Order: sequence, then C-alpha cells, then structure tokens
Amino acid sequence: MQAADATTVDIQQQRFIQDVVAGLSQAQKQLPAKYFYDDRGSKLFDAICELPEYYPYRTELALLPRVCADLSSLLPDQCDIIEFGAGSLVKIRLLLEHLNGSGCYVPIDIAADHLNSACQSLQLEYPGLEIEPVAADFTREVQLPELSQGQKLGFFPGSTIGNFSPTEAATFLHNARLSLGPDGMLLIGVDTKKDPGVLHQAYNDTQGVTAAFNQNILTRIKRELDAEISTEQFSHYAFYNIPAGRVEMHLVSQADQIVTIADHQFAFTEGESIHTENSHKYTSAEFAALAQDGGWQVVKYWSDAQGLFSEFLLAPIECSL
Repeated sequence: MQAADATTVDIQQQRFIQDVVAGLSQAQKQLPAKYFYDDRGSKLFDAICELPEYYPYRTELALLPRVCADLSSLLPDQCDIIEFGAGSLVKIRLLLEHLNGSGCYVPIDIAADHLNSACQSLQLEYPGLEIEPVAADFTREVQLPELSQGQKLGFFPGSTIGNFSPTEAATFLHNARLSLGPDGMLLIGVDTKKDPGVLHQAYNDTQGVTAAFNQNILTRIKRELDAEISTEQFSHYAFYNIPAGRVEMHLVSQADQIVTIADHQFAFTEGESIHTENSHKYTSAEFAALAQDGGWQVVKYWSDAQGLFSEFLLAPIECSL
C-alpha cells in the first residue's frame, strides 16, 4: 500500500485543473463527479449510505446474500476479484463470506488514503486474503497488478454506473471487459426507474448530508487548486429529470460572482448552476441493451421485492455460457 510518487501526484493535479477548467468553460457549467471523492467526500458518501432516505445502499446490502448464494454455483473457486470504485469495502465482505473462496482481491478507488485505510481493516479480518489496492481513476484505463491466470470477477456495486452518460457507461463496460480478460465476468449494481418522490427524497435528505457532499467538490477545488471561490454562495439542488431518466445534482450560484481558478476566471449570474452529477436509472431491458453495447450479455438478473434496485451478472458476448 504505497503512496503515489511525486510524478503521479503532479499528473493527477494537472488533470484535475484541466477537467475543472474544461467543465466550467461549457455553456452549462459542469464538474466531473469523480472529484467528489477526496477523503472528506468519501466519508460524506459513507454517511449518505446510512441515511433513511437513501434506499440504494441498504437495498443492495439486503440483496447481495441471495446474489452470492447463486454466484457460488456459477463461478469457479479462487477467482480473482477486481472491484471498481471500491470505497469503504463493505460490500466485498458479503462476497468473501458467501463465495467458495477468492484468489487475489484488487480494489480500485480514486481516494488513496480512504482506500488504504479500508484495506488495512479488511486485511485484519481476512489475514489469508491477498489484497492489492490500486489508487487510480477507474474511469480511465487502469494498470492492474500481476494476477493469476484464473478467471476474474469484476465487482461494481452501488449505482455508480448511473453516474456515466449511456455513452460513457458503454465505454466503461468495454474497458472493463478488456481488463477482466476473455472469460472474465462482471457483477454490477444498477438503480431502477421508480416513483419520482422516492428519488427526490433520496437526493435531498433532511439532514443535509447530500448537500454537504455536493458542496465539498468546491471546497476541494478551493483547497487543492488554490482557487478563489465563495463556496457558501453555492447551494445544493437535485431533481429527477423524467424524460432523461436520471437524477441531476447541481450547485446553484446565489449571487452574481466571479470564480478564479489558476489563470482562468468564470462569471456566474445569480441562479446559474454547475451540473455536478447525473444518476441514470434503468429498466432491466434498458440495461441489458446498454451492456450489449459494451460487449456483454446478461447471465442472471436479481432484484428486490419492491423493484428498487437490481444486480446483473454479465459475461462477454463471445463467452460460451
């Protein structure tokens, strides 16, 4: 669990600046959602998962034991598990407890400190498990450590796939297929289309934790990029865009103001927003079509009794089932 070297940090800093400047230069100003996840942002997201309004986390946790029971008969022993966007490593424990066994576990996450701390805790619980954390942006091509030649299982829980546009999601699925190899499989969580009122409550909690999570991206920009931003002059706004089938999160300027980042200035009018995140929702048929665009076919599908959340096991289209 080594810290990133200075060159890597410099490259990441430059990408951060470039992505922020490019996003704020658009007609509809935007910021990439992956920059939510510094150490504080990761902790805030963990807190969101504990909120009574936020159904995806607890629904998937309740669903996974049934999924894992079925997986044990579909997968070989000792497959390597690669988790994309690993976070606090809570859900991987369910796989480790219910599967016949696993080879190497490779969690990938952009928040290095948060990832390494979570891996240390997991290693204490599973001393015989080989853990190879990778601190990286999994939306880009990731160099995986040397693994066994056995089958690989990709694990992408939560509803993070919904943060991508359909085109970006298909690209991610394609890249994951290449990373996992010709016989690799992918277990992925997908949020479903449902009552807009349920979605509104999930992204506008009464404790204001989601608002703090959203606003933290500006705090991070101010701290890490030495930007001049009045973060308190931006407020959280989230709504379900029914025609687009997605929840949108925005930060709305509360006044006319100028934001300075590096050598760039960005003018905001009162009421103008920065689009910070999408969370696309899918029917089972819609996601099966999206998976096919990324080179996958559905092997098995699970959902809770209320249809709030779904889990898909995917295999490469060329793979004989």
